[in-house]
Amino acid sequence: MPSPRTRPATVLLLASALAVAGLGGPAAAPAAAATVPVGNGSYSDTRPPGTSGPTTNTGTPVTPKVTAAAKDRPVPTNDWWSSLAFQRYGDNPYSTPMYGHPLTYQATSGGLDVGYPTSPAIVGDGRQYEYAHKRDLTIGLTGLNSPDTKADDWSDWTVTPYWSDGARTLRTTIGHGSPFVYAKGSGGNAQITTANAPAVFADQGNVLGITVAGHHYALFAPSGSDWNVAGSTVTAGLGSKDYFSVAVLPSTGALATFKKYAYSFVTGSKVTWNYSGGTVGATYTLTTEAKEGTERGTLQALYRHQWLHTTDPLTSYTYVSPRGTMKVRESASFTTSQKAAAALPALPKSNGVDTARLRGYLNDVVNASDPFSGAADTYWTGKALGRLAQLVPVADQIGETAVRDRMLGLMKGKLQEWFTAGGANEFSYDKDWKTLTGYPASYGSDTELNDHHFHYGYYVYAAAIVAQYDQAWAAESAWGGMVETLVRDTANPSRSDTAYPFLRGFDVYAGHSWASGHQGFAAGNNQESSSESTNLSTALILWGSATGDTSLRDLGTFLLTTESESIAQYWFDADEQVFPSSFGHDTAGMVWGSGAAYSTWWTANPEEIHGINVLPVTGGSLHLGREKEAIRRNIAEMERENGGPAVEWRDLLWEFESFADPAAARAKWDAGHAGYTPEGGESKAHTYHWLTTLDTLGAPDATVTGDIPTSAVFTKGTTRTYAAHNHGATARTVTFSDGKTLSVPARSTATGTGTGSTDPDPDPDPEPPTGNTFQLRGGGVLTTATGGTAGSDIIASAGGANRDGTPYQPLVYEVRGVNGTLTPGAQTAFRLQVDAGTTVGLGQQARVSYDFTGDGSFDRTETYHYFATDPVTGWEEYTQARGLKATTGALGDLDGGTVRLEVWSAIGNGTAKLQTGTATSVLVIPYG
Repeated sequence: MPSPRTRPATVLLLASALAVAGLGGPAAAPAAAATVPVGNGSYSDTRPPGTSGPTTNTGTPVTPKVTAAAKDRPVPTNDWWSSLAFQRYGDNPYSTPMYGHPLTYQATSGGLDVGYPTSPAIVGDGRQYEYAHKRDLTIGLTGLNSPDTKADDWSDWTVTPYWSDGARTLRTTIGHGSPFVYAKGSGGNAQITTANAPAVFADQGNVLGITVAGHHYALFAPSGSDWNVAGSTVTAGLGSKDYFSVAVLPSTGALATFKKYAYSFVTGSKVTWNYSGGTVGATYTLTTEAKEGTERGTLQALYRHQWLHTTDPLTSYTYVSPRGTMKVRESASFTTSQKAAAALPALPKSNGVDTARLRGYLNDVVNASDPFSGAADTYWTGKALGRLAQLVPVADQIGETAVRDRMLGLMKGKLQEWFTAGGANEFSYDKDWKTLTGYPASYGSDTELNDHHFHYGYYVYAAAIVAQYDQAWAAESAWGGMVETLVRDTANPSRSDTAYPFLRGFDVYAGHSWASGHQGFAAGNNQESSSESTNLSTALILWGSATGDTSLRDLGTFLLTTESESIAQYWFDADEQVFPSSFGHDTAGMVWGSGAAYSTWWTANPEEIHGINVLPVTGGSLHLGREKEAIRRNIAEMERENGGPAVEWRDLLWEFESFADPAAARAKWDAGHAGYTPEGGESKAHTYHWLTTLDTLGAPDATVTGDIPTSAVFTKGTTRTYAAHNHGATARTVTFSDGKTLSVPARSTATGTGTGSTDPDPDPDPEPPTGNTFQLRGGGVLTTATGGTAGSDIIASAGGANRDGTPYQPLVYEVRGVNGTLTPGAQTAFRLQVDAGTTVGLGQQARVSYDFTGDGSFDRTETYHYFATDPVTGWEEYTQARGLKATTGALGDLDGGTVRLEVWSAIGNGTAKLQTGTATSVLVIPYG
């Protein structure tokens, strides 16, 4: 069995994912190198002699395959469509299958192959499920025979491939969540070639409905055109126009709705995000242009991780995807809101730790003959840096300042070695691919542009810990400039940067990162170690917090929070709603564009399959504790597949178990800590501190959040412990969503049971409620319980914009598992106490939503007219008497249903307060 994270000569790959060819081949002769100074550091603009940059599988150097219009733009490698621009295989100048969801695509000489896979296949001895791309039809032009396909344009989750054979040109715009393909062509008629003779279910001249392989499609040509069907070839003249579109329909009955938006062509996509008071909000927007008429709206399908966290109305239309059901939104934008994932520099100090024992473990690390364990390449050096970085705050907690400073010195020395060009280790900039590659490279980080976020996340994390203790070292004019250069390569927040692409590896719509730089697999792109992706996000939070860059901190919080939900759903199937029933596993080691696999790149050992999405365990891993039942299923499967408890990666899997059952994990440590070898990024010092701390404080409690990203809550029994780290130069008070507060000194971590109001019942899964009157509680709870403690939540500002009718950073209160029979003639009622203080011109708005069966889809929404508060301090009462502004659906009985109340600022430029914990702020539902 291969050692952890050491890939054997023959890489374990799944049958349907294509074999990865050798990485070798001749290196391009380097030009004379120039050193580019960055503060005290530097990088080279030329690769070191004897090394390679991006190549084909046979070792031939390649440059981005883009049109002249895109030649100066940084190419976002590591995306769902990257094979359009990165020709990994010399005999394929088009693309490999690309998984946009719900549609799949592959570029060919005659145009764009399109499919809609709806039935999973189980392959690889039951270890992989996939909805593999299978062509239903090809979108092209009559006579088109292009020698290649290039990327012509792209935005956050859409891309435009380009074909030209000299006489004809074709562009198609495709994207995540889009049921449409938008085509523009010249030199030929629109041509759709189907995999078999289509069945026509609607013929309206320029609009044609066809069924191919059981999937329904609509073809839209310019007004005045007419589609002609001849066998498997469908054509339409474009006349003086150059556009047509194709859509996959959820049903034949949806044709009229899709026709409405068929000529509203998507031209771009953009996500924006914000962090406020423990909540991450995001808005996903498509830009469009009307090819005919004035309609500028569109339809887009939301992934599960998105629709779970939106209150925007959705249609009844759905699609099948490898990520579970996608739900359709009839709008050019939608918003999501999530409780922020926590990120601490380390677990806090607890009285459960034996200081003398921990001191011995720390000395074992710092006194090792080689604290970096012989690491030479970017990945293994990064892991060694991460191992030391985890222990610096731990040593500081027990007063071992000498050990702390020795570790900081080791980390600084190694970082500075890599951050200085010309030595045995350096970073080199590739002007063609606009990327920064560390040499010695590993795992295709040079020839395939793989894994930059995995590797460099460790460097940024280590630098963030150094910055916590030495702000001068982290200054941009010192070594911070090189840290920020690594950030620009892996997670660049700028779309206008001409040197690096926007968020290279993170797919904002898919909700997670991709690892392969070229995406050259039949199964699409992939990501194995989701936890190493979130390690970079955590590093951004800590680096941004330590250096005062709140914009970067908030980016990290958005990335970590978003990916945490994707990991829960797509790697761990937390709700058991994503993996097909025929896939006999409770976890996936790897997620592919086409599905997921119970595997890793280098071994079939269950410990590594289950552990690869856990490492490294840090203060940014606490989000894993949100899904405790999934962890228990995960550990149980690992032990079944393994024939017993973990052996090789026992430390990682003990730590994983501690997110759900700290006492059980601690007991395993007590019974088995002697004589084992820590995983490559772990140490006995860290594992002991982690397990004993969580055994003392309890598991992470994600139901409560603090108003800074570097805060967390732990629950043991009925006792909550609040923790926060203050990177700032002055003391601050952190306020938690249950009303508790914690005073945190400057540049320190504090813990305590908190002061102030809190929900008297911390159970996140309460018994089904009785009665129809619900009080509001801090932490987003609706409860029929009485006797609460008066408190208040802050309603975020509308930011000077008009938010009337559309929730913007709303306060969300929810109760689940509600059973009730609709009372004839009754209506929703509420009394909400609000206070705008002395701010002029504010208005608060409420929406009440009902999900009748608790399936995650709201069947009835009621948006009320906003209430204009006065600029006088004191509570005012907002009730349903303001009247309904808008509704969707009709009321029905509740059977295990969900009721949600949202309150937000509809107008104004200032915050307001909403009273909680009293009988004067209530929601009354019309049920018996």
